[in-house]
Amino acid sequence: MKKVFCFGEILLRMSLQLNQDWLNKNTLQVYTGGAELNVAHALANWGIAVKYGTAMPDNYLSQEILSSLQQKNIDVSAVHFSGSRIGTYYLPQGADLKNAGVIYDRASSSFAELKPGMIDWDKVLQDCDWFHFSAISPAVSQSAADVCLEAVKACVAKNIKISIDLNYRQKLWQYGKKPVSIMPELVQYCSIIMGNMWSAESLLGISSLIKESKNKTTEELMAAAKESIRQLKKQFKKATTIAYTFRMENAYRALLQNEDDVFISKQYQLQQSIDKAGSGDCFMGGLIYGLSNQHPLQNIIDFSAAAAVGKLQEIGDATKQSIADVLKRVNN
Repeated sequence: MKKVFCFGEILLRMSLQLNQDWLNKNTLQVYTGGAELNVAHALANWGIAVKYGTAMPDNYLSQEILSSLQQKNIDVSAVHFSGSRIGTYYLPQGADLKNAGVIYDRASSSFAELKPGMIDWDKVLQDCDWFHFSAISPAVSQSAADVCLEAVKACVAKNIKISIDLNYRQKLWQYGKKPVSIMPELVQYCSIIMGNMWSAESLLGISSLIKESKNKTTEELMAAAKESIRQLKKQFKKATTIAYTFRMENAYRALLQNEDDVFISKQYQLQQSIDKAGSGDCFMGGLIYGLSNQHPLQNIIDFSAAAAVGKLQEIGDATKQSIADVLKRVNN
């Protein structure tokens, strides 16, 4: 069985209990994270053969982490050992990665210092037929962006399917380049794209008719999404499958367009979120899972949205939901 290759920066997340609790109790919860690793976790949970590629220092901390991933059926043979540190970030439980509360400490990490030529793509991709990465990886450093470009070109040469999550993290783009000067060159090679109309605007320069979902009807959001997707498909000819998500105040919905056919998920009502980190990654995992298994497209978008909603009720960056857990939510 061929594998899905997930490539991106591994992170350690420091999850603080605020109001000085973490100081007074001398406790700090730590989770492994990173958008692509979260996708790999979901796929492994759901029986998809998955390989994870990143860069880590060659020390006991890395070995502890990699041993844990192997126990979860994630192939870590493609991990590149170089540099001297794993990137970290600080995010309290219940907070959102997009808000002001997230603090990144990723400068000079092993992944940020990756350079073209350091990874043997012919070797690491030889048993893979799908490559997934996110817009977070090119945001880390110019050299990381160059490595991503090297990777997708290697995938094209091997006829490997490429997917991307248009994650936009404004705080990460700090090396002097605007996203719109980097991302279009990468996205041109992708056939599966996940995001929303606002990330498409920030990363690709595709104008959105609506600036936020607050006080907008479902009809208004869907119409604006379809127009954004129309522009995206016009600009990026390889894109055949595009999925947009909408996390509204008390509801969640998603749209999937494959060629000219459009499928809209049921609307899921949102409870108070326990942990918002990794919800979009869980959706991406659902998308890859469904497409890999050639499920009906309506089933794929329903499963992906239900998985994302379920992740909001889990602590930590990666989902532990089973297929049965997700299908139960779909069918409720």
